[in-house]
Amino acid sequence: RDMLGSMTRALIVVDVQNDFCEGGSLAVTGGAEVARRVAELVRTRRGDYAAVVATADWHLDPGHHWAPEGQEPDFGETWPVHCRAGSAGAAFHPAFAPAVPHVDEIFRKGQHAAAFSGFEGITDGGIGLAAWLRDRGIDAVDVCGIATDHCVRATVLDAVRNGFATTVLLDLTAGVAPGTTATAIDAMRAAGAMPAQLTRPVTGPKTATACERQSATSSSSVTSGAPSPSPRAHPPRGSPCTDPTPADRQH
Repeated sequence: RDMLGSMTRALIVVDVQNDFCEGGSLAVTGGAEVARRVAELVRTRRGDYAAVVATADWHLDPGHHWAPEGQEPDFGETWPVHCRAGSAGAAFHPAFAPAVPHVDEIFRKGQHAAAFSGFEGITDGGIGLAAWLRDRGIDAVDVCGIATDHCVRATVLDAVRNGFATTVLLDLTAGVAPGTTATAIDAMRAAGAMPAQLTRPVTGPKTATACERQSATSSSSVTSGAPSPSPRAHPPRGSPCTDPTPADRQH
């Protein structure tokens, strides 16, 4: 149960893989730091979660998702070759390695087509993420990982659609660009997810500095996992999350 004793919560770690971190074929600035911070969260607070799961791009032959050889990707419909199944690029980033023994299940996605949401992933036995979580009585999720404006966004929106009270831990995400990251946060909030922070966001020239929390007061703290963007109650003492409101964004 979570800190309020009313929900059974899981942590979903999205695509913390080498190809999405610095040096990878589709690198996001701040990805390696996200990997480190997520591993630290899992190491120090595993007991806060009934389950910890990870998602991973795992492309065998994703068709037009990869740009044809000799053609430039458009980074909308087509992308550079990345996360080829079994390759070093598809492996979890080394900074995430300390957390891997604490991960209960891995959901691989995109084997034969583009797949952004972790809810498109399956276990080795073919079980989808939503069914796996429900089978364990999970009704709330915290989502983190890479990238805020792509796979994290898609995973969060699908979590809400599947009826889970959803929090996105912004300081444990990295976005491709400030503009698309801010748009993604707006979309997640509008869908009913709660953007929140444990400490401070990963920042960099291409990451979500628009999401940085400026206020040091507790008056805008929120309860982790609250699914609604409506007026918020103060959290219990020790709540780990604070909500970066639109006024706090710096463009």
